[in-house]
Amino acid sequence: MPTDTSPTARALRTLEILQTRPGVTAGELAERLDVTERAARRYVGILREAGIPVESLRGPYGGYRLGRGTRLPPVAFTEPEAIALVMAVLDSPPAAADVNDLVGTALRKVVRALPENVGRQAAVLREHASAARDRYSARPDPTTTSALVAAVAARRRVLVTYRRESGNEWTTEADPWAVVVRHGRWYLLCHSHRADAIRTYRIDRIASVEETPYAFQPPDGLDPVTMLEEHLGSGWPYLTRVVFDAPLAEVAPWVRAPMGRLEATEDGCVLVGSTNNPAMYAQEWLASVPFAFHVEGGPELRAAVATLAARLAAALGDDQ
Repeated sequence: MPTDTSPTARALRTLEILQTRPGVTAGELAERLDVTERAARRYVGILREAGIPVESLRGPYGGYRLGRGTRLPPVAFTEPEAIALVMAVLDSPPAAADVNDLVGTALRKVVRALPENVGRQAAVLREHASAARDRYSARPDPTTTSALVAAVAARRRVLVTYRRESGNEWTTEADPWAVVVRHGRWYLLCHSHRADAIRTYRIDRIASVEETPYAFQPPDGLDPVTMLEEHLGSGWPYLTRVVFDAPLAEVAPWVRAPMGRLEATEDGCVLVGSTNNPAMYAQEWLASVPFAFHVEGGPELRAAVATLAARLAAALGDDQ
């Protein structure tokens, strides 16, 4: 609900809603404006009187939308919105500090275009605030990301060339269901026709994208974030199976989604998944879980855990 309830403020809010939700009904518009449907129609009328073409769509799925080719006034930010924008960019360094980076140059243009009373604090924040780089984050190529987002929106199958951490490349046809950002990394959630299974691909490792003419239908009720979490630990070449001597409820908070699926057992719980990097799985993930465990498989993970155990034992030297 807008903080300013004046007719002008509500008319501008109406314009904003029409921009972001074409086809919004009078009832939905009234609910968002916290007014009656009659009042909502009146604000639509105010926009039309101001020369902004608002079309009415008839039928069971009718509503309001802006006319094609409508030229809208420049975007206006409040000071809190401007500060929040700068904070969001600074939260994913080093883009904001790099004068040659697309995000950095775009942010600089936005700050310069803001009115002085709004942009002053945003400029100060950008100049003096710093943030530590997240070593796990990885920002993909904007052109690749844009192509994938366009394919997701158009529901068109894509031909993707993917590069593994080892440098090996392969190509697959995929139905791109969603682009998901998780902890600084961008993922493509899709159905891979090469594997005939759900897959999650890091977009920064996608070398090329080609949209095909073939359409697809995403799963009903798709929750991209939840599905991504469920499948980050599957589809990798090295299988993992780790048994914990503790209840699932206690172990679960320490298990990251890419580690696999945690299931309860009579004596504790078991973690089943896969990985592309057994050494990292052992050193950075398993070693951080504060419960006794036994690695049943696969052989690559067992070898990685043995190597880690030997290195730690050697670190004690004669103090054993």
